[in-house]
This record gives sequence, structure tokens and C-alpha cells, in this order.
Amino acid sequence: MTESPPRDDLIPPVPRITLQAFCETAEVAAALEAAAADRRMVKAHVRVQTGGVPAAVAAYSQAPTPNVVLLETRMTSQPDFLAQLDQLSEVCDAGSKVMVLGHVNDVGFYRELIRRGVSEYLIAPVEPIDLVRAVSGLYATPGAPPVGRTVAVIGAKGGVGASTVAHNLGWSFSRKLAMATVIVDLDIAFGTAGLDFNQAPPQGIAEAIFAPDRLDANMVDRLLSKCSDRLSLLTAPAVLDRTCDLTETAFDQIIDILRTSTPAIVLDVPHVWTAWARRVLIGADEVVVVAAPELASLRNAKNLVDLLRQARPNDRPPRVVLNQASLAKRPEIAAADFAKALDVALSAAIPFDAQLFGTAANNGQMVAEIQPGSKPAEAFDELAQAIAGRPAERRGARAASLLDPLLSKIVRRKAS
Repeated sequence: MTESPPRDDLIPPVPRITLQAFCETAEVAAALEAAAADRRMVKAHVRVQTGGVPAAVAAYSQAPTPNVVLLETRMTSQPDFLAQLDQLSEVCDAGSKVMVLGHVNDVGFYRELIRRGVSEYLIAPVEPIDLVRAVSGLYATPGAPPVGRTVAVIGAKGGVGASTVAHNLGWSFSRKLAMATVIVDLDIAFGTAGLDFNQAPPQGIAEAIFAPDRLDANMVDRLLSKCSDRLSLLTAPAVLDRTCDLTETAFDQIIDILRTSTPAIVLDVPHVWTAWARRVLIGADEVVVVAAPELASLRNAKNLVDLLRQARPNDRPPRVVLNQASLAKRPEIAAADFAKALDVALSAAIPFDAQLFGTAANNGQMVAEIQPGSKPAEAFDELAQAIAGRPAERRGARAASLLDPLLSKIVRRKAS
């Protein structure tokens, strides 16, 4: 049985560290520069230099070492390189981690490096994502539960139902996949998460972002509104008593706190284009763009998809959901044409059902609560399964029964 390759979207983000690399080839330097631009490295301060180990020894004989030192070597003589490494150890701070990127695949050499305290050995050539994974692995706690994954949902245009998709998706994570989930409403002034789940908590996300000095895990836990055993909300106040001119990093701290304790975090991103919205989208583990089958949605969705592809070169393209499809008597862009224009496969095409969605909205319920077997409810479940990396259930498949072994014996006897 072959081992499945590691999923790039499960790589935990790198903490706030400093990393200095001393390269000997332009190819490795370019890979490091690309890795430094990856969304998971956004908090790391990376500096790429040339000169290999001798340059590192010269630099740190007069300056403190960073959190991580990455050294490239093309030397094939192990004793010569190990001698250089011993020189570095004399000027390297005890708390610094050392990574070596070599051009020789030698198990004995690797073991000798580990014995000398080297944290990781990589073999050239390397891809940027391999470097990101290696640096992230230096700070991953063995045996610790996986860091929570963020799913940012944004509408290509106002009124396309992005919040409805985000909320029903979070519901599917919690109910269908039994994952502890938090839905975070980032629309401070006009958020609808509280309405959609029939919740009216006295506190919410505004208390967190307007008091960052007091923000910690206990405070976030107090601000969460519990909908079920596995689903909680971080609602927006939806009042206009103050303006919301937020900084680019306004939501960083609260998302980081949620990632430490919650497997699935659904970010309901409003249809605005600000520095913080762009940062949230680029930094998310998954992005879902919701569009309606009309021209303005197509144009905006293409702009979003193209930007995110460029800004997230080591991630899968954004998922595109075509919402409010098959509306009677309305001219629409066909789903196939929509997907072709974006050059992405649609993750879901959700038919519009005025009665179902209207009833759910007015009752403060999800569509699966109103009509569990409906096509929209199934679409949300399948989208959640795809994002979580779980195989979709076959429609019409019969649930396993305790009587199955006995029934199969009877069938075999009759057949004989």
C-alpha cells in the first residue's frame, strides 16, 4: 500500500521567528525567496544571503544568531563540512536551530549531522513548499493535535448569498462531519450570523478586536455563543454605534487563538476590499468564492481567483461555488461556461429554492434543519467533505446493519 503524499494545506503556520539562510546556488536562494512569500511564513522574518557556512561563521562571530540558520553546502567531503560546522557551533547561540541543505544523499552523513545537533537535513533540489514544511516542522509539537484549519468564504458580489453558504458550511462541518467548529462573522456592522442561528449574544467579535490588549483564550471562550455541542459562533454586533476602520492585522490574534483549540474555523468575510480582508483571504487554509450565475459575479470572481492564485502559489486554487442557480425566468450564465471562464472546476452549484432558503432565514435555521434531503443541503455536506478531505458518501448507499452477516449467509445458502 503506497503512502499518500502530505497535504500542503495541513502545514501549520510558522510562528514569529527570524531565519537567515546562507546559500551557495542561485536555485536554492530563489526557492527560499519563494518560500518566504508563502502565506504560512507571513510572520517569519527571512533573510537570504550567499557564502555558505564560512559566511555564517563570519557573520555570527560579531552578531547574535537568529532562531533558525539554514546552510547550503555543495561539499562532497564530509570531514571538511563537519569541520566548518564545528566552527559555526562555537559562535552559534544555544537556542538557535540549524538546518542543512546538501547535494549528497547519504544516510551516514545525515546521522552525523543529527548527532551534532542539526535539526533538519534537506537534499537539493527543493521546492519552496518543501522548505516551508521543513521550517514549520521545527516548531510542531510531537503528538500535539493538528492546528485548526481556517476556511474563508467571500462573495464575488454583494447579495450572492456568501454568508448563507458560510453558515450552512459550518453547520455541515459540525453535524455531518462531527468536527468542533466556530463560525466567525467578520462583518462588524452588518453581520447576520446571529440572525441565521437565532442567537442574540450580548458580546461578540467586536469586544475582541477593539480590546486586543485583553485578548486571550479565556476571553475568546467567553465571547463564543454556543449553538450545539460542536458548533459555536463569534457574532458581529451589527450596530452602527462606531465605525470599523480596522488595521490590516486586526483579526490575526483572534484567528491564531481559535486555531489552537478548534479544528474548523469558518470565516464569513464581507464583500469589501480592505487590507485586512485581503490578509484574511490570503492567510486562510481554504478560500471559497461564492458567485451568482451572472456577468458581474463572473468578472469579480475571476479577479479574486486570479489574485489568490498569484498570492498563494503553493496552495490549491480557491473553490468556487455557484449559488442561486436555476432561478426561474432569469437569464443565467451556464455553469460549464462559468467554470471555463475562471479555469477552475466548480466545487458546487446550489439551486435556488425561494421557499426553502426564505423559511430558513426567517426561522433562524439552516437548510438541513428545514429540509435535510434537499439538493442544497446535500451540496453543503459535499462541499464540507471535500474541504475536510473526506470521501463523499455514495448517494443511496444503505447503512450497514447488525443483521448483514446473517443475511449474507442466507443469500449464499439459497444461491447454493
